[in-house]
Amino acid sequence: MSRRMVTALAVLALVPVACGAPPGEPGTTTAVKTSTSTSAPAKLIKVPDVSGMNHQDAQNAMQRAGLYNLREVDGTGQGRALVIDRNWVQTGQDPAPGTEVAPDAVITLTAVKYDDR
Repeated sequence: MSRRMVTALAVLALVPVACGAPPGEPGTTTAVKTSTSTSAPAKLIKVPDVSGMNHQDAQNAMQRAGLYNLREVDGTGQGRALVIDRNWVQTGQDPAPGTEVAPDAVITLTAVKYDDR
């Protein structure tokens, strides 16, 4: 018999013992209870001021700050989608610049088309 086959047979011979042995007997594992620690609160992020910025640049500034949950609103109230971001200029934001928020906070960016001004 080859050395590889002897090793394989030895491993196979141990499998039934390890799986079927009563708790506490050799070849078994015992569950270990670990304590659960509470994680520290998420670090707050200061909302950048994007007033008057091109909408694309405003989005980029928010993302650089670590804010990705961005909501876009047509500032004229017409409900238009901000499709080509570079055609829009920021007229408002919520929360206000300088406010400290959690990383997953919703940031509303209000913009109008440059032609609307």
